[in-house]
Amino acid sequence: MRTLDVITTILLIIGGLNWGLVGLFEFDLVAALFGTMSMFSRLVYVLVGLSAIYQAVAYKAMQRRWCSRVAVGAR
Repeated sequence: MRTLDVITTILLIIGGLNWGLVGLFEFDLVAALFGTMSMFSRLVYVLVGLSAIYQAVAYKAMQRRWCSRVAVGAR
């Protein structure tokens, strides 16, 4: 599950950076790289959205997983 946590976090960072570029410069990096509404760009948008849902729903469980491992490693 930690791997899924990391993957979804990376996808959310990509999505956040893309939205920042859209807001500041009206530049959609995903569309520029993969084409406007191409199959791959749509896949990236869907994966970012699913990552946000996963992170929102699993937040408490992720917090327990990561904090318990940090506490064990600190001993």
